[in-house]
Amino acid sequence: MEKHIGYWVKNLDTVLESAMDDALQMSRREWQVLNTAAHGAQPDELAPFTGVEEAVAQLTARGWLADGRITEAGRAAHVEIAERVGRFRRQAGAGVTPEEYRTTVDVLRRMADNLTAPVAS
Repeated sequence: MEKHIGYWVKNLDTVLESAMDDALQMSRREWQVLNTAAHGAQPDELAPFTGVEEAVAQLTARGWLADGRITEAGRAAHVEIAERVGRFRRQAGAGVTPEEYRTTVDVLRRMADNLTAPVAS
């Protein structure tokens, strides 16, 4: 039996989480927080996601964040880790055309919108 979209979405999320942790030598959430801070935003912009507080604590303990802002050591780490992220993304997207990727993201966005929009009576 062919598996449905829910299976593949959850499976991909699980595989991404594990593979990214291995490739980056840090958690996916830590990368998201570090990258957000590197672009001048505050980690609280990631509030809808779980694990943000723990990621901030880990990055602060490493000296990469102070008061939610990136430090010089954090900027240096961000540059190096961003290169690993690029390699990871290329590996994950191997064999997927840019058009296929855009279409997939658009379909998933629309499905999410369908389930979060108010139901018409």
